[in-house]
Amino acid sequence: MFGGTDTAYALARKFKIKTAWGTDALFDAANAAKQGAQLAKMVRWYAPAEALKMATADNAELLALAGLSSPYAGKLGVVEEGALADLLLVDGDPIANLKLIEDPARNFLMIMKDGKIYKNTVK
Repeated sequence: MFGGTDTAYALARKFKIKTAWGTDALFDAANAAKQGAQLAKMVRWYAPAEALKMATADNAELLALAGLSSPYAGKLGVVEEGALADLLLVDGDPIANLKLIEDPARNFLMIMKDGKIYKNTVK
C-alpha cells in the first residue's frame, strides 16, 4: 500500500477526486497523539490549506453521506450558528507552516469542542 501512495494521490489530484483524511489511531492513545504529525505529512501531496480542508470540511461531507448512520446529528465542517464545530486557536499560521499542528501542547492556545473550552492559554 505504501508503495502506491504517491500514485494514488497524484491520480486523485489529476482527476479532481475529493479525498478525506484519517488514521487508524483512534484506538491507540499514543498514536492518536501523533495525528497532527501525520496530517502535517500531507504537504508532500497537498498545500497546507488543502490538507486542513481535507481533514475538516471534506471529512464532514463524507460523514454526511452516511445519512441516518452518521454518528453526528448536526451540520459539520463549517463555522456557523447551529453547526457542530471544534475550534482551535493556533500560535502561528498553519497555512504557512502546517508543522505547527505537530505539537498541540505548545502551539494550540485554545481548544473548543462542542462549544466547551478545554484549553485556553490566551492572556
